[in-house]
This record gives sequence, structure tokens and C-alpha cells, in this order.
Amino acid sequence: MAYDSFHTLESTAVPLPIENVDTDQIIPARFLKATERKGFGDNLFRDWRFDQNNNPKEEFVLNNPTYSGKILVGGHNFGSGSSREHAAWAVYDYGFRCVVSSFFADIFKNNCLNIGVLPVQVSEEFLKTIFEAIEENPKTELLIDLPNQKIQINSTGASESFEINAYKKENMLNGYDDIDYLESMKEDIKTFGVNRPL
Repeated sequence: MAYDSFHTLESTAVPLPIENVDTDQIIPARFLKATERKGFGDNLFRDWRFDQNNNPKEEFVLNNPTYSGKILVGGHNFGSGSSREHAAWAVYDYGFRCVVSSFFADIFKNNCLNIGVLPVQVSEEFLKTIFEAIEENPKTELLIDLPNQKIQINSTGASESFEINAYKKENMLNGYDDIDYLESMKEDIKTFGVNRPL
């Protein structure tokens, strides 16, 4: 299933300065029955967003109208725990297109890359700087520049480079998942098959 291509993203950000956020907190296990990627955003951080009577918890950041945007800024070790793809699906379905942290669990990171959410890993120092900028001004915008692999705080110009696997980068630039990538090479594969000696 293809998704929107990702080149640059300029957006305000939602701060979640909590360390060791695991996949069960991102999407509780009781919501994993669906097999399609739709509807999971409704239950993103469900137990943090709502009380037992399904009333929004005012203190949780996603319920605070002060913060909005397509970028989620999380604490160190974001996405730890189980390998459930649904955690990445929930992040995407809610509307986030980028998650920033100083460290990601590998499986969560790869699950994000597979569905069009860009995980941007920055230094602890730069993450702190981002949180401080958002705290000072919730309308602070971040620029995520995938072609040049750079993240920037627009109000100050402070920036940092980030790493990404070259194959995953190419897929995100084109809006490809793994199947789309193979489909894009169909003619080359046919030509190789015709020209390959038996």
C-alpha cells in the first residue's frame, strides 16, 4: 500500500517529553483486532488521553489545543516494547508524519519507515533544545528536510543532521512501500529475465 511521498515537512510540533514510551502505551493491546491500517489514530495513547469513562484527560498533551501539528517530539527510547506494527499505524492514522526522539527502538523505527512516518533521531542536546523552543512558544515550527537529512528549528535556525537508511530514504521520497519498490522495477526485472542466458 503506497503512501504520500515525503520530501520536506514544515510544521508545529506536539511535545511528549516522556522517556521509554512503549508500543502498549502508544496503542493498547485491546485495540489490535483490526487488520487494516485505518482507525487506529482514534486510540493513539488511549489510556493517557481518556479516563475509564472515555472522558478526555485535560492534562494530556494531545487534548491540549495549545499544541498541534504533524510532528510528534518524544523522549528518549521511543517505541520500545513489542514489535506490533499497529503502533506505527496509530501514529500515522492520527496525522503525524514525523516523530523526533533521541533514540528509537529498532522495530518501531522500521515499522514507521515502512508506512510513511519519518523517525528523526537527534542528539540528546538538540532534543532538549527542541523541547525548550516549543515550551517557550507552542507555535514554533520545525523543518524536516529529508533530501538533505536535516532538522531545523525555524525560529532560531538551529539545526542538526540525521541518519536514514538509503533504501528507506528513496522509498519515502517516492511514497513507496516494499511492494511498490519492486513494482517500480518491473520493466528492469523483465528486461533482465529476457536477456539472462539460460
